[in-house]
Amino acid sequence: MVHAVPERMPPSKITGPTTRSHLREAGLAERELRHPQVTRLSRDTDLPRSLAGDLRVRFAAVLLTAPAGAVLSHLSAADVWHLQVPLQGRTDQRVHLTVPGASQAGSSADRRLYRIPVEPGDVVRQWSMPVTTPARTWRDLAGVLAPPALLAVTDQLLNGLASRRELQEALVLRPEGRGCARARAVLPVGDPRAESPMESVLRWLVHSAGLPSPELQYPVRDAAGTLLGRADSAWPGHRVLVEFDGDVHRERDVFVRDLRRQNALLAAGWTVLRFTSADVLGRPDEVVAEIRRALTR
Repeated sequence: MVHAVPERMPPSKITGPTTRSHLREAGLAERELRHPQVTRLSRDTDLPRSLAGDLRVRFAAVLLTAPAGAVLSHLSAADVWHLQVPLQGRTDQRVHLTVPGASQAGSSADRRLYRIPVEPGDVVRQWSMPVTTPARTWRDLAGVLAPPALLAVTDQLLNGLASRRELQEALVLRPEGRGCARARAVLPVGDPRAESPMESVLRWLVHSAGLPSPELQYPVRDAAGTLLGRADSAWPGHRVLVEFDGDVHRERDVFVRDLRRQNALLAAGWTVLRFTSADVLGRPDEVVAEIRRALTR
């Protein structure tokens, strides 16, 4: 018996984010939305499956059906400004929007809505979409992040995206409400010299434990003046160095260089403490205790 070969399904005509009303305006049939190459974000928002992982496309898709005046904010604004937010796990993949207070819309499977007054100066266009400014984003994140993660964001913002004065002004404009105390506590500790979010988290442990503030990215030299390297955190008066080792330090070449440098630092009379995220997140009290012992030795 000869079986007929089924005709190959043509590719969907859906090439970008769309809604049913946009579909009708384009003269396309709703069956296009049932194509395997199309995925659904919410009841009335669809986009090509191949673009589902593209943040810009997802943000644009959600804004298609967002209330008038909606702006990207909070964690989504952090994504727009390329801020790395540690400790979140990002299990909530919804798009975060701040919407006018009069809106009756609610959060749903693809969006998390906030109702916080937004001034015209709080919004700019980035990626051709409305998004809160870096300073306003910081003030919003102060309401949803724990202090260690907020410090990591603060360090990154101070490294070229916003000045300390701009962050302070954002707090002056909204001196009350969720996150105000957290923002006041974290801002003075912010330092643009931090080179990774987890370094910032480790520094918050040191700060909250009442230990002396370290020098960041400290150049260490031997007796002859030869540069042995830069330490993530250093207490020169105590000759103590603390390093955070991320995943890159597991690479063989980096691992070998780290060992050689550590031997040189020890020979020069420094105490070297090295921690990973498993230490900082899994046993923070022990990390603080080890640093305290080194500083009081």
